Amino acid sequence: MTSTTEQFADVAATTLLRFATAGSVDDGKSTLVGRLLHDSKSVLTDQLEAVEAASLKRGQEAPDLALLTDGLRAEREQGITIDVAYRYFATARRRFILADTPGHVQYTRNMVTGASTAELAVVLVDARNGVVEQTRRHAAVAALLRVPHVVLAVNKMDLVDYAEPVFAAIAEEFTQYASELGVPEITAIPISALAGDNVVEPSANMDWYGGPTVLEHLETVPVSHDLTACHARFPVQYVIRPQTAEHPDYRGYAGQIAAGAFRVGEQITVLPSGRTSTITAIDALGESVDIAWAPQSVTIRLADDIDISRGDLLAPSGDAPATSQDVEATVCHVADQPLTVGQRVLLKHTTRTVKAIVKEIPSRLTLDDLSQHPEPGQLVANDIGRVKVRTAEPLALDAYADSRRTGSFLLIDPADGTTLAAGMAGEAFAGAKAAAVAETTEDEGWDF
Repeated sequence: MTSTTEQFADVAATTLLRFATAGSVDDGKSTLVGRLLHDSKSVLTDQLEAVEAASLKRGQEAPDLALLTDGLRAEREQGITIDVAYRYFATARRRFILADTPGHVQYTRNMVTGASTAELAVVLVDARNGVVEQTRRHAAVAALLRVPHVVLAVNKMDLVDYAEPVFAAIAEEFTQYASELGVPEITAIPISALAGDNVVEPSANMDWYGGPTVLEHLETVPVSHDLTACHARFPVQYVIRPQTAEHPDYRGYAGQIAAGAFRVGEQITVLPSGRTSTITAIDALGESVDIAWAPQSVTIRLADDIDISRGDLLAPSGDAPATSQDVEATVCHVADQPLTVGQRVLLKHTTRTVKAIVKEIPSRLTLDDLSQHPEPGQLVANDIGRVKVRTAEPLALDAYADSRRTGSFLLIDPADGTTLAAGMAGEAFAGAKAAAVAETTEDEGWDF
């Protein structure tokens, strides 16, 4: 029988890293991903043969490794990345889920989608061009999404004669900018994706660099966290009432633990009702356990019969989030139709979906210089802005800075179910770079 401490140690020593790549057009991002897959021997023989054949048809002698990720026909024809491509690969030290995101400004929403679950972001820069507008946009999006680790991959070092001063100047400029945004950790690596320098194998052309290769950093970057220190949250997905002869009085609340851990005997609060009870049992995979933690799917049983349904949230009574019908957040607008003040929407938070009204759009963020454009009136596709939303029922949102899982939500068109915007509750940036928007007077006359 393993102890609770040993169980947590096993979970904390995670072997999975989710990471996203981003870069301006022609920075070599798809080539980097292809090189990473190829040199780590994560490419199947038939995939490599298909890439070699496609490269020959285009008159290229060497395989174009970018074709390993640019899967859409339009991507191959234009030589750009359009959609988010997910790749799964593994080394002896860690498993990876890679989200290859587009670099164009008009695909900002795609980058937000790909980076929203990432624990690390690789931002590519062309060594000849240095930090450009799109580089700053990618850094800002990574900061907004609270990605804890950012790698600056200074690519095409072979085209600047592997000069250390070029790399040092770019690394210093980017690090200063990203640090001001509140990015907690930045690692700069000089590479040549085309030649393979410092991607998987150390470069013989840059003996002045003593840091890790891209793959070595991906394999060793710490992504574990103390699960016992997280704010424990359990969104209820389904109420189980078999009412059979074998289980006549069984009442369990099933779902996936969003964060933290729950223990038998712990007092919990049901939100938004505020009712309290005690956990009497936790069922996992058909067996009773004393403790369960994120992201396990379990059934929790309580000492009291409380009116609980899908969308309710269980949290420890001593660490329950406040409920409110007023949500202030940063959103990335992902739909082609605009989001306007006064628009009626649905707000989906974990397993709870409620009616809501867009009360105000205080500002739109200009990612070029992080200035705030006040009172834009609407947000269009790829816009990032601040919104105030009034919900028909109270919600138990955490700040996105505290929990990316329970601090995020979606705004949905009630007419056709289209996702309009992805939201992050609370302050926009961890740093003080972005100017704060002044609070405005509360409007009257809301329906709820």
